[in-house]
Amino acid sequence: MQIILWPRDEYETRLARIRREMEASSTDAILLSDNANIYYLTGRVFAGYAYVPLKGMPVYFVRRPVELEGDGIVYIRKPEEITESIGMSAPASIGLELDVTPYSTVTRLAKVFPGSELKNASPVMRAVRAVKTPLALKMLRESGAKHTRVYKRIPGLFQEGMSDYDLQVSIEHLSRMQGCLGQFRISGDTMELYMGNVLAGRNADSPSPYDFAMGGAGMDPSLPVGADGTLITPDTTVMVDINGNYNGYMTDMTRVFALGTLDPLAVKAHQCSIDIHHALCDMMRPGTPAKALWEKAEEIVMKADLKPYYMGHRQHAGFIGHGVGIEINELPVIAPRSRDILQEGNVIALEPKFVIPKVGAVGIENTYIVHADSVECITLAPEEIIYFDK
Repeated sequence: MQIILWPRDEYETRLARIRREMEASSTDAILLSDNANIYYLTGRVFAGYAYVPLKGMPVYFVRRPVELEGDGIVYIRKPEEITESIGMSAPASIGLELDVTPYSTVTRLAKVFPGSELKNASPVMRAVRAVKTPLALKMLRESGAKHTRVYKRIPGLFQEGMSDYDLQVSIEHLSRMQGCLGQFRISGDTMELYMGNVLAGRNADSPSPYDFAMGGAGMDPSLPVGADGTLITPDTTVMVDINGNYNGYMTDMTRVFALGTLDPLAVKAHQCSIDIHHALCDMMRPGTPAKALWEKAEEIVMKADLKPYYMGHRQHAGFIGHGVGIEINELPVIAPRSRDILQEGNVIALEPKFVIPKVGAVGIENTYIVHADSVECITLAPEEIIYFDK
């Protein structure tokens, strides 16, 4: 099995992008071990390390699987063998993924490179992955198309007497049968989720410990987020925010379903979400500060007098959008204090949402590609509220 699965020109493009960011941060070499970053560079996940020097050939120190082939592969049992196995001298500075690597591992790796200045490679990789290559954009479009097909079939899954959990399992089954990998890859250890979020009625107003736009009590205190078994009843909404990972690159999409007749306030808030999308799509161009998108959305919400319900009711989220790709929480972040500036090739999920007490959550989420003079929506399911009983 070849260790590099990307086409050669794609691999060289990704390697060159990493090295440009390394040079900008004065980092002489980086050592990657995080699955998302190893996948970004090689097109596969393996247990071990990818050593990328600013100059010279990368070296892949592999523990598992044992049958990988290709230039630069060195099999090791422990990290201390990284320099021992090939007589490598320590670089002047070495970047480790300090945002996600356990402290004990960092201290062990630091001893492998005595005398090297220790730097954080996490910002390097986050910056690289924020701007997608043409191949990555193609993969995202493919995930978006399959994601959309699943969402269009959701009304046919509903049966009277279902709970939010019942509906979620049915959607997950359909998604998996359509090829969804099931993996909901999130950077960091402060957020956990299975394949997504389905929130019925009052449960949408249940606060969660995680930094998600919508919470939910969950089925067990060990994973307190999402569906909790609330029955889907007349005059309430069901918000569906289910995983769109079909090939290693994820799209993010939210749609709202309902039974009966909704409170006019909920209908107004849902339309406000759509209006925010339209307004922000006109602004999403390279060079636009991410916080400007937040400010424009806030302005629209204030004019509509919907602030108490915006991004939650009992508990509010502090962002309305985020980059997506290999992980669900990539750059840029659309938040009031964000320092990110939009770039061509960013892929952004916008999710201005509202929680209406006793009714449930409303609002949509779409995934967009930022182009030089336009944006491209790649999650194309109908945006209006869809009523199960009509």
